[in-house]
Amino acid sequence: MNTAQLIFDLQKVNAVIQRISGCLDTTAIATTITEALIQEFQCVFARIWLTEPDGQMLKLVSSSGLHTRTDGDFALVPVGAYKVGKIAATRMPFLSNNLASERWVKDRDWAIANGIRGFAGYPLARQDKVIGVLAAFGTKSFVPEFLEVLQVLCMAVTIAVDAAQQAQRSTPSLNSSAANAVDNAPLSDVLSGILTATNLSLIGTERPLTTGLAYLLLRTTEILNQFQCGYCRLTYGDRAVTLEGIISLPELDESQFKQWRRSQFGEVEFLGKHLDGELTVQMVSSQQMTQVTLTLSYPNNDLRLNLNANEKPLLSERERQVLTLLTDGLRDKAIAQQLFISESTVKFHLNSIMGKLKAKNRYQTIYQAAIQGLI
Repeated sequence: MNTAQLIFDLQKVNAVIQRISGCLDTTAIATTITEALIQEFQCVFARIWLTEPDGQMLKLVSSSGLHTRTDGDFALVPVGAYKVGKIAATRMPFLSNNLASERWVKDRDWAIANGIRGFAGYPLARQDKVIGVLAAFGTKSFVPEFLEVLQVLCMAVTIAVDAAQQAQRSTPSLNSSAANAVDNAPLSDVLSGILTATNLSLIGTERPLTTGLAYLLLRTTEILNQFQCGYCRLTYGDRAVTLEGIISLPELDESQFKQWRRSQFGEVEFLGKHLDGELTVQMVSSQQMTQVTLTLSYPNNDLRLNLNANEKPLLSERERQVLTLLTDGLRDKAIAQQLFISESTVKFHLNSIMGKLKAKNRYQTIYQAAIQGLI
């Protein structure tokens, strides 16, 4: 494993993900990704198809590199047909480093003429549904490190596209309001216009927000207003913007409250998580008063750990030593020998690190460590 190259590429992936953070335009998200594959990851051709609402067809929404048109032979691909459609149907990635020899290739002469060797097709899948397919082509064989990078990138694209589609389906008219709030009137004025039972308090100096952040703040304010919000405050902090509100509810037991919370704020919570945000909804003083707080980090905010002397480090000194050796490409046995500990102790520390970084495997551990400034 070329760990140095992997870390370098994962840092580039993080920068690309920041570009699509808060974007609610699926075509813009797809185009950003395919352009990045060409410009920053040395692919020569990249495309993204998104699943049509009926779930039967894939529509080409972005094409970069050798061909940039989206209205050609593969503008619409039936799910299950051709390699792209089969990737969507089976939800299984497909990799090849000898494209011209693959039986399913429609135009082998094209692959040979353009020197195409590597092909990677990944489903954009979330839970029980496939929302699209990404295909990347290269003149060189795709190395294992790049395939891990591509997997992380596809995960981010899936989340961004899914969030954008949910926002567009749920409140189409509110998306326009969000765009107007970003481009025209101050957001506080727009929120004040929504509230009917109270006045909005503004703390801090307003700053421009992305459409995605504005949408979530507008949507939350709409929900608060439905329940006769008696208090609402918008705060612009150094790193995030926060909307707080207090509403009155009829008496609910714990189960009813959880169900109400999911039905009213499920969309906001889902989208907020993927925009580096946090939503809390909790009963205060009595079951008839509920406090709602939505905190959203500003775009491109440096989320790396900024520890001071009074803060406890995320990783212990030993965990940092293990992580450093892992990023150097060492295996468990070699790490154990370097640190004079057993392999089982190494595994224990690695599991602890993965838990703290919310990583599922070692590649994700290195990725999370890179973007959080730990390596």
